[in-house]
Amino acid sequence: MEKKYDIVSEQQIPDSQHPKAWEPRLIILGLPLCIIGAIIGLELIVRTGVTPNTSIIGALFAILLSRIPVSFLRKYRSIHRQNLLQTSISAATFAAANCMILPIGIPVIMGYPDLMFPMLIGVTLATIVDGTIMYNCFNSEMFPAEGSWPPGVAAADSIMAVVEKGKKAVLLLVGIGLGCVGKIGAVPMDLLGVSWFGDFGAMLALAVGSIIIGILKVNGFAFSVFGLTFAPITNAFGEGFVYTQNVALQYSAHGVMIGAGVVSLIQCGITLFKKRKTTAEEQSVFKTDVSTHHMKKTLGVGYIAYLAVAMFIAATGGIIAQMTPLQFIIWLIFAAFAAEASELIVGISAMYSGWFPGFATALIFLIIGMLMGFPALPLGLLVGFTAATGPCFSDMAYDLKCGYILRGNGSNPDLEKAGRRQQYIAEVMGFCVAFIMVAIFAGRYFNQGLFVAVSNTFVTTIEAGASPEIAKWLLIWAIPGALIQLLGGKHQLGILFATGLLVGNIINGLTIILGLVIRFIAVRRNKENEQILNILGAGALAGAAIYSFFSATLGLAAKKK
Repeated sequence: MEKKYDIVSEQQIPDSQHPKAWEPRLIILGLPLCIIGAIIGLELIVRTGVTPNTSIIGALFAILLSRIPVSFLRKYRSIHRQNLLQTSISAATFAAANCMILPIGIPVIMGYPDLMFPMLIGVTLATIVDGTIMYNCFNSEMFPAEGSWPPGVAAADSIMAVVEKGKKAVLLLVGIGLGCVGKIGAVPMDLLGVSWFGDFGAMLALAVGSIIIGILKVNGFAFSVFGLTFAPITNAFGEGFVYTQNVALQYSAHGVMIGAGVVSLIQCGITLFKKRKTTAEEQSVFKTDVSTHHMKKTLGVGYIAYLAVAMFIAATGGIIAQMTPLQFIIWLIFAAFAAEASELIVGISAMYSGWFPGFATALIFLIIGMLMGFPALPLGLLVGFTAATGPCFSDMAYDLKCGYILRGNGSNPDLEKAGRRQQYIAEVMGFCVAFIMVAIFAGRYFNQGLFVAVSNTFVTTIEAGASPEIAKWLLIWAIPGALIQLLGGKHQLGILFATGLLVGNIINGLTIILGLVIRFIAVRRNKENEQILNILGAGALAGAAIYSFFSATLGLAAKKK
């Protein structure tokens, strides 16, 4: 009889027994899966403009493999091996799509195909710096392991539910079913799931921002679900109204994010530089294992690393000659600042909501760069560099959150540190596979005219140029963004409100509000309902990811016939 797998025993193993990312068993299976993940990521982002939730997809790959009744695969039933496989697959998929092929397409679109490989090397280095900073800052006061990190929770709950079976597994399956059915009807079930265990205030701010921008986009209050259209209000701002033709409204979301982002960065700075009595007391109060001193040092070294990468991109891109010495120095300092500031803003948004405005944040720094008067090519390399930081910062945090839960939520500090280190190694391995796959396939995509849609958006923005009128409205809208962020305090309401304005719509906002109402009523009636909602929410998030992944993948296959 097969020995029953005991998850508690796994969480209590000595740190020396934690599986190693480089062990042959994981390399043999992990490398092919990373290759497949990178290919899928490239296909999806180039042909559809999006990538699925890779943390959950990676976990599902690992779970399915461990259930195959083959002797060689039984070792993969270890939750820690599944976590390492999930981490490397997720890293390869996300890095290839969001951090590599997207930014390297920018100089090619601008007419500089010879810069594709130098840019690829630069953004790959930036991605590694990105992941290294998160590895060293995870479970700090700024990025606590106890934070929401919704996709990481969903991945961990999926793995544990399969292992433990019983009621949790049933709830997870119900949630997955809800997620799939809802996505079929164009209901964002991932957001419904996140609303059941994400930060309540942050999710409410995201919902409000989504509804406001949705009303502006459709000039009324209208949405569609399961093929049915509901439009109780139409032509709210007059017939023929198009908000993108109004400069004041077109840049409102960007201005709000700038204001909220500035205050958020100040709040991060206060966290870094406020005085503490002792590191031990600090870690006891915040239940962290990364001190503020270490986090401060990490961000300082990270900034220097970004400066070095920016210098490499500038030198290989030949943009130094296009600017005066003073302008180049300013570009260099600003590029490194934009890279690090972007990852912090994106990471905070991801921690609270599971959503991160990576591309929108890069666009904001592009607009600021345009207002600073940088030439076109330096702007293109700047926005590509900035876009490469942030996405993998958040994705790695999801993976680390998943591992943190699987290792017992910090109950075994030595195991937690050992496991986190192995996840970092697995993450870097995934980045390396992504680099190789993009180096091989990027030229083939570009030769067919296949570029990521966001890359074209960045180039179009550069060609359109900036104006004093845009600067005026950015500053005006920055004021409410800053105030909301300031009043929201640690809940990051300004960042999440701006995120909703940048990437939201009416159905997203309504879905979040519905989820929050259900959560409020259920938990108020019985506190134990909170755990049920957590598992159902994780399942809904996983189900939405599964549907999005396979529908997009099958859609690609259909297009190629």
